[in-house]
Parts: sequence; structure tokens; C-alpha cells
Amino acid sequence: MSSLDNLPIYVGVLTVLWIYLPGFLINTFAMLWGKWLPKTGYGPWPIDGGRVAWDGNRLFGDGKTWNGLIGGSLTSGLLCYLQVIISSESSNIFINPIQGWESSLLGSTNEFTVAFCIGTFLGFTALLGDMTGSFFKRRKGLKREGDTSSKDPLLDTLPFAVFTFAFGYLCLGAFEHSSNSAVIPILVLLILTPIIHRLFNILGYKLGWKDVPY
Repeated sequence: MSSLDNLPIYVGVLTVLWIYLPGFLINTFAMLWGKWLPKTGYGPWPIDGGRVAWDGNRLFGDGKTWNGLIGGSLTSGLLCYLQVIISSESSNIFINPIQGWESSLLGSTNEFTVAFCIGTFLGFTALLGDMTGSFFKRRKGLKREGDTSSKDPLLDTLPFAVFTFAFGYLCLGAFEHSSNSAVIPILVLLILTPIIHRLFNILGYKLGWKDVPY
């Protein structure tokens, strides 16, 4: 029986957002790694290596870097473990995002290892979606200008959520992420994602982490 069963819809939506949080915050983590690591003298290393596609535009652009992809994904892994700690301290409020890990298919008996792998996986798949969105933005001729990224309301917000939900639901069968009771909350979150993503970006902008509020 899933912990999501028989929950009011708004509680189910908040619970699913919680267990998928490493995927929802990954853009902020990736941006921080892409922005701050080069200040130490390392990077940035664009994923496309400056290569252009058949249309003469960059494959992804300077905004998609290896330091952001790797560093962001690993940070999402650490976030998932932090969530496990928080849930153990307040079990009546937050669900454990790796509940059922003892019998998971990961073959590990270490809680940190399982949480880190799940969080990293969700973050990585979300960034794959973000890169896919960036690829199609470039095909539309939308280009990054210096530190200012081009805007596209749908391609900036939906691909990362679609990817992290799809991969999480299909691949994390031993966890709450793929519960049948998560389907409706996931669909609701996909509708709300542009708003949630915008709020996270505005917060990052206010904190000085982002150069633009989108």
C-alpha cells in the first residue's frame, strides 16, 4: 500500500513535489555550478563544445555545461539524503523519499547510497529534459546573449519536469515515485510547473544566484 493512497489531492500534490524535489531544484544547482566553479579557474566546459547544428545555431549553447550537469546532479543526490534526514526527524509531516529502500532493486544496504543515487538520478534526468528544451530553443533561433538567456515559456519550464517525472515513474518501481496514486498529482504538477519554476527562479534572482528571473 502506498503512502499516497487516500490523501486529499492537495496533500498528494505537495507530497509528490517533495519526493521529486531533487529534480525540481536541479536547475538552480546546475546554474550555481555553472556560475561559481569557473570563478575558481576551472571551466566552464560547454557540453556541445561550441559545435553548431545543421541550421548554423549552437547545439545547446554556453548555458549548458559539464560542470553544471555533473555538479548539479551530485548536489541533487545530497539533497535527497537531506530529505531523508528531515523525514526521519519529522515523520508525521514529510514522507521519506526512499521509503521501501530496504527492499529496493539497488542492492545496497546503505541509506546514504540509496538516497544519493535516487537524488542524482532525478536531477540528471531533469537536466536531460532541460537540455532537450534548450536544443529545440536553438532550433527555433533563440540564442543566449552573454549572461542573458533567451526565453520560451514552455521550453524553459516543461521538458525538465516531463523527463524527471517520466524517468522517475518508469524506473523507480520500488519507491513512491512510481506509485499509481502519484499519477494524478504528477499531472497536476505538470500543469503547475511553469508557475513553480518561475517562483524558484525569482527566488534565485532575489538571492543573487541568477542573473535573470526566468
